[in-house]
Amino acid sequence: MTVTIKDIARELNISYATVSRALNNRYGVNEATRQKVLDAARKLNYHPNALARDLVSQKKNTLGLILPDIENPFFPEVASAIIKSAANFGYTVFLCITDWNLEKQTEYIETLMENRVEGLIICPIEESHTQIQALIGTDIPVVYVSETQQGDQCSYVAIDNSRGAFLATAHLIERGYAPVYYFGVQEDRLTFDERFEGYQLALRTHQHVFDPKRVQTGDYDHRTGYVMMQELIERGEIPRGVFAMNDQIALGVIQAVRESNLRIPEDVAVIGFDNIPMAAFPEVQLSTIAQPKSEMGKTAMEVLWRLIQGGAEIQPEQIMLPTQLIIRKTTGG
Repeated sequence: MTVTIKDIARELNISYATVSRALNNRYGVNEATRQKVLDAARKLNYHPNALARDLVSQKKNTLGLILPDIENPFFPEVASAIIKSAANFGYTVFLCITDWNLEKQTEYIETLMENRVEGLIICPIEESHTQIQALIGTDIPVVYVSETQQGDQCSYVAIDNSRGAFLATAHLIERGYAPVYYFGVQEDRLTFDERFEGYQLALRTHQHVFDPKRVQTGDYDHRTGYVMMQELIERGEIPRGVFAMNDQIALGVIQAVRESNLRIPEDVAVIGFDNIPMAAFPEVQLSTIAQPKSEMGKTAMEVLWRLIQGGAEIQPEQIMLPTQLIIRKTTGG
């Protein structure tokens, strides 16, 4: 069986990028680590492929795009814009879906690096810039899309999630749909934290008391919204207003409300976040916070292109795009 760089990385429990830099005598690896890598390579009988070495210096005009989900309509629209924009720059894109699995995310990054992509666009599963950068090193430029990342040394294109959540919650309060419940996701992730902060800020701004019992959390999908709303109704706790942190959850809430013969928005008003295509369907008419999905994808590709062209000399770019409150029938629009 042929031994690869990935095998050496597993043997030493270090990153693929570190092994690659050590074997190719690049900067960023201390001498002790370099020696460990060389010793492991000899032990495992690693033989670099001459053809692969030749290909390293050649541009392959390929990029990697790593997204957590393809079922949520938000991500396909972002992906489509990235792929179309990449084609305009002469690039082919490898699309990888992690299914919200951190191990898959790591495996895809390693695979894309093995295939010598020139750059990566990632919507990470968690606020993980440090871990991802440690895995990749400085050899491949990275742009984070849809997710802000802490630190000045990374590039991202995202939106102000807190502001969007504030607008959604304030809209419900100002229309008289209070108390407002928050339907979110359990996972600790910066985007979710920001939307929860926006919800809380709107309550404080309008002199409404925050009640943790009005916070419902589950997964990202339609079923989550349906089950959580159904459970509240069954125990006679009917929210006047619901802010769902994405449209998928909001659609589940709407289904549960209608199946219980309650009226929207007269009995329960609902607002989501993302403005997926289904939100505008005549039978849905979901009020929501619109993200500029196509612009986000196009801008992320443009940022990556500048990083590729400028190399290590170019400064990271951190771009925040605006959101928009879309008022439809689920909040009386």
